[in-house]
Amino acid sequence: MRAVGLITEYNPFHNGHLHHLRESLKASDARVAVAVMSGHFLQRGEPALIDKWSRAEMALAAGVDLVVELPLPWACSSAPDFAQGGVQALNALGRIDALCFGSESGQLQPLRKCAELLLKKNEDFAERTAQLLREGINYPQARAKLLTENLPDMLDAGALAAPNNILGIEYLKALQRTGSSIEPMTIQRIGAGYHDTEVGERNIASATGIRSLLAAGKAVDDLIPAEVIGPLHACLAAGARFVADRYFALLLAQILRAPERLAECWLVENGIENRLLEAAEVAGDLEELIDTIKTRQLTRTRIQRMLVSILLGIDKPLAVDLLAAGPRYLHLLGVSGKGEQFLAETRRQRSIPLVQNFSRVHSRLKRFYGIDTCGQRLSHRQLELELRATKLYSLLQTTSPGGSRNRDFFEEVRRPQQK
Repeated sequence: MRAVGLITEYNPFHNGHLHHLRESLKASDARVAVAVMSGHFLQRGEPALIDKWSRAEMALAAGVDLVVELPLPWACSSAPDFAQGGVQALNALGRIDALCFGSESGQLQPLRKCAELLLKKNEDFAERTAQLLREGINYPQARAKLLTENLPDMLDAGALAAPNNILGIEYLKALQRTGSSIEPMTIQRIGAGYHDTEVGERNIASATGIRSLLAAGKAVDDLIPAEVIGPLHACLAAGARFVADRYFALLLAQILRAPERLAECWLVENGIENRLLEAAEVAGDLEELIDTIKTRQLTRTRIQRMLVSILLGIDKPLAVDLLAAGPRYLHLLGVSGKGEQFLAETRRQRSIPLVQNFSRVHSRLKRFYGIDTCGQRLSHRQLELELRATKLYSLLQTTSPGGSRNRDFFEEVRRPQQK
């Protein structure tokens, strides 16, 4: 049973995602679609619109067969670590035949050439990138400039700085670095661009645009597949959505409670904690906080990831150790009948635990890694971080979901509803 891997966020699932899913299955000749999906905090450093189980339900309704969570801190990292974590997760599941990602170019070969060059000239590019950053150029622009200088006939600087092309190059690098047997494929992104707020062709809007429309109280039903309208509206009607004002208040509390500890948090570097504390004392909302912190060298997404790190209390040693080791386990969020068959067939090929029932997660990790080993300690640190993320996310929603905030222990694996 051929399987294609997708590294996703589905925030929320929309027509562009459906196009990518269907084209990926077709291009890879796969029967099973496996999505590695970010949890409650996302790659651009933002809390998800709705919780991870609801987003898994939407994916299953649209035709995805298996949804596993991309763990923290990979889910909230820059493109290289986000891609590395996603590829490591697919490798760990065993027998994923292809990874199909969307890109603005729609051509694999130019992206592959860029990936090969970045791997070959890693140290030289790192030095040149640091120099360009000091000159006030942000990271995506600096890398695009270096690649254009070295590969003038492949892609222009604008294309190399496009968000999905950037991620595509990082997926290709991660596949090569991990010695993966997974075959890379790319599907050209159509419709609205990644950051666009306007609706593109075929009623395809970006997730950013859809969230903006929802925030303005406008209809989005034409922009998402019919199968996922029900789950999305159910969440919104129940008040189970992210609220920026709550996030802002929790961030200020965390920043002002212990300012002397800010420098210990992951991604807080080069004295930015002083600027952060000054901004926290005067900012009136989240946008003002981010704008006040922003500098020429720091992108908005970098600041947003830093704020998530502060909220979740991710210290630097923990992030460094986890990112170096790779995911210690994967959390199964949703599965279809075909997905269950795939899991049964590949059970012996998985290289890390796939957790479904959290009531036995501690004994499961101890049995897999042994008692008091490095692997066990890291798996428990990953677990602590993700349990904390779920609890804190519940405080960011309009209405509490009710019951225990330790939802990872009580939520069941989602399955497609019978039609």
